[in-house]
Amino acid sequence: MKTHVKALVVGGGAVGTSIAYHLAKAGWDDVMLLERDELTSGSTWHAAGLLPLFNMSFATTHIHQYSVEFYKTLEAETGLNAGFAVVGNLRMAQTQERMDEYMLYASTAETCGVPYEFLTPDQIKERWPLIRTGDLKGALYHNTDGYINPADVTMAMAKGARQRGVLIERKWQADAFHWTGEAWEVTATKMVEKGGNLVPSNEQVVITAEHVVTASGNHAQRTAKMLGIKMPAIPVEHQFIVMEQDPALVEFRKDHPEHPVIRDADAQSYVREERGGWILGVYEKNAPARFEYGVPDSFRADLFQLDLERIEEQYLAMIHRIPSCEDSGLKDDFNGPICYTPDGNPLVGPAPGMQNMWLAEGFSFGITAAGGTGYYLAQMMVEGEAEIDMASLDPKRYGDWMTTEFAACKNEECYDHVYILHHPDEERPACRPLRTAPAYDRQKALGAQFGFVNGWERPNYYAPEGFNDHDSRSFRRGGWWQYAVEEAKAIREGVGLVDATAFTKHVVKGPGATAFLDWFTCNKLPAVGRINLTYALTDHGTTRTEYTIVRLGQDEYYLVSAGAWTAYDADFLRKAAAEKAADFGYIEIQDVTTQWGVFAIAGPKSRDVLNEIVKDADPASVLSNKRFPWLTMRNIELGMCPVRAVRVAYTGELGWELHHPIEMQNYLWDQLMSAGEKHGLKLVGARAQNWLRQEKSYRAFGTELGRDATPLEADLPRFVDLNKDFNGKAAMQAKGIRSKCVTLLIDGPEDADPWGREALYHGDTRVGRLTSGGYSVAFEKSIGMGYVSPEVATPGTRLKVRMLDQLWDAEIVEDSPYDPKNEAIRKDG
Repeated sequence: MKTHVKALVVGGGAVGTSIAYHLAKAGWDDVMLLERDELTSGSTWHAAGLLPLFNMSFATTHIHQYSVEFYKTLEAETGLNAGFAVVGNLRMAQTQERMDEYMLYASTAETCGVPYEFLTPDQIKERWPLIRTGDLKGALYHNTDGYINPADVTMAMAKGARQRGVLIERKWQADAFHWTGEAWEVTATKMVEKGGNLVPSNEQVVITAEHVVTASGNHAQRTAKMLGIKMPAIPVEHQFIVMEQDPALVEFRKDHPEHPVIRDADAQSYVREERGGWILGVYEKNAPARFEYGVPDSFRADLFQLDLERIEEQYLAMIHRIPSCEDSGLKDDFNGPICYTPDGNPLVGPAPGMQNMWLAEGFSFGITAAGGTGYYLAQMMVEGEAEIDMASLDPKRYGDWMTTEFAACKNEECYDHVYILHHPDEERPACRPLRTAPAYDRQKALGAQFGFVNGWERPNYYAPEGFNDHDSRSFRRGGWWQYAVEEAKAIREGVGLVDATAFTKHVVKGPGATAFLDWFTCNKLPAVGRINLTYALTDHGTTRTEYTIVRLGQDEYYLVSAGAWTAYDADFLRKAAAEKAADFGYIEIQDVTTQWGVFAIAGPKSRDVLNEIVKDADPASVLSNKRFPWLTMRNIELGMCPVRAVRVAYTGELGWELHHPIEMQNYLWDQLMSAGEKHGLKLVGARAQNWLRQEKSYRAFGTELGRDATPLEADLPRFVDLNKDFNGKAAMQAKGIRSKCVTLLIDGPEDADPWGREALYHGDTRVGRLTSGGYSVAFEKSIGMGYVSPEVATPGTRLKVRMLDQLWDAEIVEDSPYDPKNEAIRKDG
């Protein structure tokens, strides 16, 4: 057995074999894969093998799309038929809301080049007469989807990997990982059969690997424990049954191609043809999480006891939808573990706090994602970055606050939410509230409807007593929309207060801090007491993180970044600082997110409110432009609360961010509410704030800003200092402008706004996609931001936006269409 390799892949399911294959294809000629049992012996062998190409995640759709195309090539390369049946995928809708969902799906599919067509009930019946269509509104049909034999595709990828030089060692279990500072030492134990169980032998080896990838499937919790990290990848029971032959289907197949996969989302199930019969798979409620603390040694290619009562409702719904199957008997049944994560996306990317340790865990659609995961993860490992932004799959999107109970409960919720209506304004209830700022109870009492951000409860909007957020959700303008409009108007016309406590906050200080941050970010560093907006780039020149940097002292900085990405940003900062400490000197990184609360006060009357409570020797001038200019920080006192006030506003109005000791939050809240009463202070949530920042063309990390575009492509040259050297500069310049970020005003439907997932057209040519969307109270129409081809990225260009399966007029406008000269935000007083 080889004991020195460039890359070691741990796990021999579909995902692991794909990663090994693609690393070899990318040029690494020294790759080995370890499998503790036999290839496919985890969840792969009992997977249904569906290939639902389209997913509402932009990154995941690209991953699935690559898989579908890649699997078609395997037989020519390896001689093994993976059993790929391109039969199509019929997503049926029983309600208009489901059709609205599919119309949003379809527009997003367009942005990835995924073909589709809409069908009426009559068209469905004409093509597939076995389906009962009388209660359907229609369907979305993807003709490129289908299914594959999971074991066969895994074996084909394994053969392809071997042909490219990969060593595959079965019956070897990884038992320990040790980083020497230069490489990983992985202790592997030979597994042997004993009494039907797989048990460790006395034979062990230590494998030295420059890189390690874990693709351990259901064993993710064991892997996490060995690595000393947290991973919310825990299996949930998934049931499907195989029916005996349906004579009507057999007759239909005499003159027709294979039946498409039928997805009856409103019935929480999928059905596909299998040897003249049907397979029914369900995503029912009350499916339990399993193996929260690890898979028992006795569990191999095993299954759980079937619970038919749990899926009775879905079985009856199948008979309703396909009446001919009612007399088909039960041929086989499966109830096996499928690994999930709280948001349904896998964990793909670098492990937190470690060098050259890569995770590929938590795949609820592992067969569909395996090919693309191998391809894009290999890009990250070999080239340093993938061609698509993989941040939405990054393992560090969950911080250390995450626990086993949280992961298990959220995974159960994610499982039973697979086929619910996925409103873009959806908020899921499990495990909430969990992380709350002190003012949470006060906000809730005043009608706050909360969103979930990195575990935090953050007000989305405020509504009157008795309002039901769940019932207000829609693919159009939901019941909450009117309240967000009123909140946005309050900031534009008066004054509003936003809770921004969830912001990520770091202190960077020490003798090497200034030189480090100058290299780490692309803009000039601010002077003491001032702030700058800047970006940390990837080595490939794309945007890794957006920071507001406040300079507290000569070598002390306060960094504020997106609240959803605390662990992601912390890991990046710490790894970069450790790497450059020898060049720049000692650099200290402190995550102070939970030490500081943040209220953002904004609007023409915001200075009036603060003047009521500010304590200063000259209170009349303390908040004036002379003493407190725009883009500066001052330590002020609001009542008895010391505040690190930053004169900046994400809404583009006169305003301040009030960073305060978290333990004084309720005191400060009460002071602000009391002072604001006579000035008409209105509480404002994140949704109105999101609309307002688009009126100012303020880019947001995770939408306009990410690892697939440079700051220059985001059209932010004013925040890039090309006179200095910084990480990623040469790569950024070499990329040029492949696409460009623009702001659009949209003449859309009267009852809907874009969500930031829609395709953009110039004539008949698709030229880009929206990344953000919403409503503009300043222009009284829809607004959006997105990326388009450089040749059309000119103000005045007329485009079309795909919304509700129609094309609507849109016009590219100059950046910051509201108050382009920033007169409001600079207002003196």
